[in-house]
Amino acid sequence: MKVIETERVYLRELVLEDTENLSKVLSDKESMQYYPKPFTIKEVEKWIEWNIDNYAKHSHGLWAVILKDGNKFIGDCGITMQLIDKDYVPEIGFHIIKKYWNKGYATEAAAACRRYAFDTLKYPKVFSYTTIKNIPSQKVAQKIRMHTYKTFEKNGEKQIVQVAVNNLV
Repeated sequence: MKVIETERVYLRELVLEDTENLSKVLSDKESMQYYPKPFTIKEVEKWIEWNIDNYAKHSHGLWAVILKDGNKFIGDCGITMQLIDKDYVPEIGFHIIKKYWNKGYATEAAAACRRYAFDTLKYPKVFSYTTIKNIPSQKVAQKIRMHTYKTFEKNGEKQIVQVAVNNLV
């Protein structure tokens, strides 16, 4: 079932059958350089199960990003509830398979999730959160009209939080 559709991609709920495809990004060392470590196959399955739980609890989570041209799985993107420096907030996150980097897919999917957060879910704000070293993710957040909200230390590493505000609320 399509949740969100854009010009080049659509987002649908993740299913356990996506494990192998999602592992192409979540188990890749370079793709996961800003995480403590790449995921094992079991951790990818748990990631998908976590998102399936999120769909039931929050009516959103990370969704599969499917390239319309060829119906190709290229990663995940969506909105999850995250504990960020003592606040529980909706956060836009994404992971795109390396082969599809620098083609605008993360920005296109994240922008669609931003609209969904405001128009469908009626959130007054939506956030992006990463380590200060993750410049590519920060650039995507900037492209979807997020600005720096705050920085803080976590486990000895500087983190950055960006925010977009729904001006219609």
